[in-house]
Amino acid sequence: MPTNLGAMLANVTTWILPIIFAVTFHEAAHGFAALRLGDDTALRAGRVTFNPLKHIDPIGTVLLPALMLLSRSGFMFGYAKPVPVNFGRLRPPRLGMVLVALAGPATNVILAIVSSLLFHAVNVAPAAGQEWLSLNFGHSIRLNAVLCVFNLLPLLPLDGGRVLVGVLPRSLALPLARLEPYGMIILMGLLVLSYLSSRTGAGFDPLYWLVAVPANLLIRFVLLITGVQA
Repeated sequence: MPTNLGAMLANVTTWILPIIFAVTFHEAAHGFAALRLGDDTALRAGRVTFNPLKHIDPIGTVLLPALMLLSRSGFMFGYAKPVPVNFGRLRPPRLGMVLVALAGPATNVILAIVSSLLFHAVNVAPAAGQEWLSLNFGHSIRLNAVLCVFNLLPLLPLDGGRVLVGVLPRSLALPLARLEPYGMIILMGLLVLSYLSSRTGAGFDPLYWLVAVPANLLIRFVLLITGVQA
């Protein structure tokens, strides 16, 4: 039992930094993009910063990932407190909404690429820490790829929903925007379906096709352009 507990705690430590960096930089990117496009709401709320304490959500950044690790769900997910943005103050408003929404997922892709490049420097670290660093970088690539793809799902309040509202004609964007109050319920339903499918072998896992498959393709692309062997 102590050995299993020690191994579990060691595994948890290789997820902590990737989660903090991924969710913090994702939300901070929204704030920086909004500020550049004319809205200082996030700045006045103290959210245009890379200080993780300003972005961490006790449930989404700490409790949920911890439960998923402890339950060995095989799927890692987390989120931070959403950055407040007044889309009406962006210039131009609709294009600004798209750019602010894309800033978060784009940052996750950049973090995945940086993490992959850092694999090339693992060998210069002390031998005792090389495995730990490799696991951190590997988890960072996986986590950032999943967060990027998940947030690009075409559903509000996710970034993909914001992008759709910004690019669709108003006749289509308005009905989509009205679904936002139900967005989290739909997302929770997808998470429950995926969890039950993985536990029962039912074979119907919506998040596998919507998130895991494209995230794996993104991971393969990142490894390819950075010259890291899978």
